[in-house]
Amino acid sequence: MTELLTELQKKQFDALPALYADWNAKINVVSRKDIDQLQLHHVQHSLAIAHFVNDHLGGWKPGTTVVDVGCGGGFPGIPLAIMFPEVQFLLVDRIGKKVKVAQAVADSIGLQNVTTRHAGIEEVKETFDYAVSRAVMNLPDLLKLVKRCTKRGLICLKGGDLTEEIRPAICRGTIQIPVQQWIADPYFEEKFVVFTPFDK
Repeated sequence: MTELLTELQKKQFDALPALYADWNAKINVVSRKDIDQLQLHHVQHSLAIAHFVNDHLGGWKPGTTVVDVGCGGGFPGIPLAIMFPEVQFLLVDRIGKKVKVAQAVADSIGLQNVTTRHAGIEEVKETFDYAVSRAVMNLPDLLKLVKRCTKRGLICLKGGDLTEEIRPAICRGTIQIPVQQWIADPYFEEKFVVFTPFDK
């Protein structure tokens, strides 16, 4: 995927480790033991959604709208916003200091397609094409929250045995794809991109 990046996108991705290291020294947004693995564990993990979107949804058209539910310090929203500069992202989280970091990072690298909000998803009034998320809560609960404001589906990053979560009655049409299909690293064993389409 990196061969398709513009020079600006490459610079934006290259800036992330130092920015997050600096913020992490002030506010713990990424686990301390994980900060040295930011590119693999956070940026590349987030971009598994981009791989899925390109391979299974034919990409996101310009003007597509996406809400990142429980964005923390900006994952997966910030890497996805770099990858899809013509898609509009709203990053929401209940923890104000994490939203502050996500906004500061977006501003530092000049992302024009990101807005952030200190809120729970149930407080968001707009409607989006897709919701994305990374291990915020179990899938049935997350689906209940995002269906109200999302037209086309939920794409989330999940780990472990998902048999109990992906119950047919609640998660109709859900598919899970191993992240290792795109990123061949042992870290991603038992990590998945999970997509639930919505009938709207």
